[in-house]
Amino acid sequence: MATLRVLAIAAASGRVGYVYLVDAKLKDWRISGTAARSKSAAAEMTQKWINRLKPEIIVTEKAKDAAKKSAATKAIIASIAETAAHNYVLDVSVVRQHGYVNKYEEAEALAGRYPEVRNWLPGKRRFFDNEPRNTVLFEALSLAEQVMRGPSTALAKAMG
Repeated sequence: MATLRVLAIAAASGRVGYVYLVDAKLKDWRISGTAARSKSAAAEMTQKWINRLKPEIIVTEKAKDAAKKSAATKAIIASIAETAAHNYVLDVSVVRQHGYVNKYEEAEALAGRYPEVRNWLPGKRRFFDNEPRNTVLFEALSLAEQVMRGPSTALAKAMG
């Protein structure tokens, strides 16, 4: 049976994060502030991750449909997706589904399924605090799950 390697990359203000899964098992995750500096920095870092991890599928959020993202963050997401498209991988952009009351409940649920990232759970913020840095990891994990949950339909759409 073939091994399925999935790299899901998410961007938020000032940070880009990825999760790397092999056969639906979480193997690696990272957050980069450098990748969030510009479109070219995002493309360069994405290419480094692709070269090192050798994924078969790269998942990103659809930049134009990215809810609550600034124009700069949407440009970063688009640059990441474009870099993926220039490689010999299946690049899948999905509309991020929000199936939880908030991203902290989603992160808690994801940590239940992937205990390796439990220590990375973001603390709940007060209304005047900045968003915790680690939320981007759980956004990436959510994107990966969207594709892995319904691979026959999501992947078929991406191929078509």
